[in-house]
Amino acid sequence: MDLNEAIRERRSIRRYKDEEIDDDLINKIVEAGVWAPSAGNTQSWEVIVIKDNQIKAQLAVACYSREFISECSVVLAICANKRASGAIYGERGRELYSIQDAACAAQNMLLKIHELGLGACWNGEFDEDVVSNLLNIPEDVRPVALITVGYPNEKPIPPSRGDVEEFIHHEKY
Repeated sequence: MDLNEAIRERRSIRRYKDEEIDDDLINKIVEAGVWAPSAGNTQSWEVIVIKDNQIKAQLAVACYSREFISECSVVLAICANKRASGAIYGERGRELYSIQDAACAAQNMLLKIHELGLGACWNGEFDEDVVSNLLNIPEDVRPVALITVGYPNEKPIPPSRGDVEEFIHHEKY
């Protein structure tokens, strides 16, 4: 798949078929994240793979009743390891670089998911304390996104986007 095609055609999928995803596909998805850029190559992110229906149902509640989270095949909890980045970059590494690293890895995973013919949705709105407790996430690791993954059962209409010129500033803001 051409990269521009992947970028332009990937959509947030919230309806999934009731089909399992093989672990080898999950490994390919996570491997795409491994190749993402990170501050000082610290790779200060981790992923929790969730297939258990009870845990997915509890995550749906933690995401303010987004039921599609309980209906997907897999949830990937993308976490920022603040300790890993902070060991080199101090406070900025803990509070910013680790989150940027996790986001870069997540974007690579989203593109790989699309390339594999699967669907996904990035979910960033959730009760962080509930998710951390539910998934037994250590204090120095922060959940950044819950990515639902499954075989798509919908084809969303492409959203409108701004023109490139709207985003560019030359030399100064």
